[in-house]
Amino acid sequence: MTEVIRLGDIEIAVTRKLVKNVHLSVHPPAGKVTLVAPSGTRLEVARAYAISKLGWIREQQAKLLAQARETPRQFVERESHYLWGRRYLLSVIEKDARPSVTLDHRRIMLSVRPGSGLAKRQKVMLEWSRSLLREAVPTLIRKWEERLGVKVSGYFLQRMKTKWGSCNHRAGSIRLNSELVKKPKDLLEYVVVHEMLHLVEPTQCCIWSSRRIASASWRCSTSITQRGGKPVPS
Repeated sequence: MTEVIRLGDIEIAVTRKLVKNVHLSVHPPAGKVTLVAPSGTRLEVARAYAISKLGWIREQQAKLLAQARETPRQFVERESHYLWGRRYLLSVIEKDARPSVTLDHRRIMLSVRPGSGLAKRQKVMLEWSRSLLREAVPTLIRKWEERLGVKVSGYFLQRMKTKWGSCNHRAGSIRLNSELVKKPKDLLEYVVVHEMLHLVEPTQCCIWSSRRIASASWRCSTSITQRGGKPVPS
């Protein structure tokens, strides 16, 4: 059963599960707040915890609002782009050769043919960023298949507005948000592991998360979902 805590103009949906710690999350796009507490936690205790985190909640909601207002990328010279949690400046090179993207320690260099418009530049960048995910994801899946005792039949990349990941338990596959390439790599690994745990037991993910991840010496805490307004995979 879900209960609601109201703190001024903020509503917090509270659920209780078989978890050891309280998990507080702010979800995009509208900044919805959820709190998952251990079974038996009194609502007054959950309220006190939420009050102690009120400043953090408002900060995350403000970040989500700022992200929603972010100017769409134009893929022009010296425009800011993010890769694995780091900010890079875009350098656009026009030459009569096959389009490509390369990276150095401070710049993303986009090479396109003269006259290439926004749509073409965006397509080249998108294909490149997804290729980076295709390099990173299989290694993470193989690493955690053995540790968690689960087999992933395949994975898919898709841009999603409200989730970092999802899974198809029957098919044994996982779906990942292509925007993860912009976030720190530890978030990508967390999402991959989270969705793989859903494949183990979809209705008991929180239990499996604490037991199996702990036995695999994996450090997984609320800090990864409480950093930078990141949504939680589901």
